[in-house]
Amino acid sequence: MSLRVLRARAVSACALLVFTGCLALTAWREPLPLQQAFIAALMLCTFGVLLFAFARVATALLVSGGLFAGLKFIAVMKLRYLDSQLMPSDFIYYVRSSLLDTLRHYQHLYLLGIGLAVLLPPLLYLTWRWDWRVPAGLSPRLAAAVRLGGIGLGVMAFWWCMLPAGPFAQVHSRNVWEKLSDDAQLTNFFVNFRDAEVQLPAMSSEAVAEQVWGPTAQGEPGTSHPPYPDIVQVLEESTFDPSIYTACNVPPCRVAMQETDARTRGTGLLRTHTFGGGTWVSEFATLTGMPQDIFGPGGMYAPYVLAPHVRDALALQLRRLGYLTIAIYPTAGSFINGRNAYQAYGFDHLYDASELGLEEWEETDKQMFDAAKRVYDRVRKPGQPVFVMILTLNQHGPHDDDPMSALPLRYRNLLHGLKPKAALDFDTYLSRLHDSDVAMHGLEHDFLDRPQPTVLVHFGDHQPSFGGVIRDLHRTLPVALRPYRDYLTYYMIKSNFAGAPLPHYPMLDIAFLPSMVLQAAGLPEDPYFSASTGLRDRCHGLYDDCAVPGLLSSYYGWIFGRLHVYQ
Repeated sequence: MSLRVLRARAVSACALLVFTGCLALTAWREPLPLQQAFIAALMLCTFGVLLFAFARVATALLVSGGLFAGLKFIAVMKLRYLDSQLMPSDFIYYVRSSLLDTLRHYQHLYLLGIGLAVLLPPLLYLTWRWDWRVPAGLSPRLAAAVRLGGIGLGVMAFWWCMLPAGPFAQVHSRNVWEKLSDDAQLTNFFVNFRDAEVQLPAMSSEAVAEQVWGPTAQGEPGTSHPPYPDIVQVLEESTFDPSIYTACNVPPCRVAMQETDARTRGTGLLRTHTFGGGTWVSEFATLTGMPQDIFGPGGMYAPYVLAPHVRDALALQLRRLGYLTIAIYPTAGSFINGRNAYQAYGFDHLYDASELGLEEWEETDKQMFDAAKRVYDRVRKPGQPVFVMILTLNQHGPHDDDPMSALPLRYRNLLHGLKPKAALDFDTYLSRLHDSDVAMHGLEHDFLDRPQPTVLVHFGDHQPSFGGVIRDLHRTLPVALRPYRDYLTYYMIKSNFAGAPLPHYPMLDIAFLPSMVLQAAGLPEDPYFSASTGLRDRCHGLYDDCAVPGLLSSYYGWIFGRLHVYQ
């Protein structure tokens, strides 16, 4: 009996040491005190649940500490090897689609898994056998009631800590970019459980959807014939038309890339669905024809939670028409699940910074465009059209990391009437915009100054925040557009062959860019894009702001309930 007591004490003491070590490796590694307290509280709640579930002290300590230590290990491994944060959805999407492929490249992880499989079972068995049992001395019925009550209290405490309005509300209140890019790996993982919820919008009945959208069920034939034109599409990160700002009244505020010419088929203000960051949701909208915010809070995590469910998109339609679809990416392909997302959107290959031989996050527009041309020349085949999607980072913030004296002379103190920080941000923006303008001229030369029919599209994915000061700057906009002032960029569609002008709207929702591209190229539209074009025309370029009563619910009933573009 004395040996049993001594053994139980020794096992519990060792388990407590292990739990304390796990706490130090997990909660104390979070960057902020409140985040540390948040993870520590979740660990204690988990211990409480397991204590009453197992009715053994040391086992609960080992398993609860081990679960959080394992989660931290997985988060570190994913960040190290895949350059992105661990998300709850990874345990659904990534394990299903990419885990085995990753392990094939890092075989030492196989050895680690084998080692854990060999060592953990006997360790847990001995701990379970030599452990202290709780509650002791109670009748079976009372013991069961105590255990159930303890489990319930632990679950309620865990749920309370996870509430956005609970004791750790400040942990939940950060923006999406902070949650995807800072070092609070475990905090972000648990916060994203709630943030990543996806909700489909309200839909009409099938009968109503059929009545309204049935005529689009056969799609629309195109105006061009094979071989179809090439399509080059450029997402200009953090780029907008500066001339809409009252203070921007000098010649550099107007650049050729945002002005019409003989090749222009369509241009205007673009209504985006994110501000200051979140380029990945603009990618989602401009490739799938759906803005992320119609899916609720989880839409902001589109590359993780929405992309795997997409069943129709621009690149998918182009592939059905015989196109080769490639993406030219300025970061690692794994950044924010980019490679997996682009595969779901219908791309044959994504060329990331390492494949292009570029330094990620540091590329100029010219470097990106030159890389795109090199890849295009290498992969194109006679008779097969190519769709090239290019992302740039030239305008990525911040815009005030260098002093005014570091700017080219002609861009120093260019704008007047602004506070020093706003003036530096705007002057830096205009200097970079000039570089993008020169690079865009070269891209037009490469793809439009040639016999091969080509459509060239470029657009701004969102406005930069200038550290928050851009919101306070006055714009010259029509009254109807002022509520969207922080969400307006630009789009430009050109071609080197004759074609009818594209329709013009006071502002065009970014989700309608795919249908505009198909129309500019004269390509056939499948039933989904035929319906999208119909919605665009009937709502005058608006999407989820459409003013036609009942039209959106019938559209959602059609594309989700009948066409299953998202499943």
